[in-house]
Amino acid sequence: MNQDTFEFVIYILHACANKWGMLPSATYKKLKSVDCINSLLVPHYDSMHTQGTQYIVHEVEKYLSARGVAI
Repeated sequence: MNQDTFEFVIYILHACANKWGMLPSATYKKLKSVDCINSLLVPHYDSMHTQGTQYIVHEVEKYLSARGVAI
């Protein structure tokens, strides 16, 4: 993972944590439990980083929901 991708993942992690009212560490654990970072955010960085934050958070929510993870 390069520096730009890493910064994007951290930014989205904090955006999700803020929206869900969670600590970033708890949000990280939730995303890691279903491999969201390595299966969604990193591989799709090139197209996702051009989208708005709300859109990306919504995509993360859909990803988690499809894998049975409650927010």
